[in-house]
Amino acid sequence: MQLHQIQPIHKLKRKKRVGRGGKRGTYCGRGIKGQKARAGAKIRPEIRDLIKRIPKLKGK
Repeated sequence: MQLHQIQPIHKLKRKKRVGRGGKRGTYCGRGIKGQKARAGAKIRPEIRDLIKRIPKLKGK
């Protein structure tokens, strides 16, 4: 047996495109509605809000 004679046992699985409309899998694990379900959803981390609340030191 040589390298050019080797064939895969199973066919390759197609990658599922998440969050696209159409017949197959309109939601694709994203849920139905809300900020996380939308395309390009970026939710900023909570720690950033905590850092913003802390007052800045004068003279620095």
